[in-house]
Amino acid sequence: MSQYDQLSEIAHAIVEFQRKNNLTDAEMALNSHVSVEHIHNIKAMKETADAEVLGSLEAYMAHKPTGK
Repeated sequence: MSQYDQLSEIAHAIVEFQRKNNLTDAEMALNSHVSVEHIHNIKAMKETADAEVLGSLEAYMAHKPTGK
């Protein structure tokens, strides 16, 4: 199993959304109002997203399917 396959569900969703929309972590952070540190840590599975962060990320990805 590759490291990518072991990502948490939200980390996987972030990676796919960024890949699909060609977004950097900084752009994702700016647009979702979640700190770039949180995004890095979630993707690296060093922290789990609390309800507020999770809500912000999910709302951004749902309402901004084109990424910008």
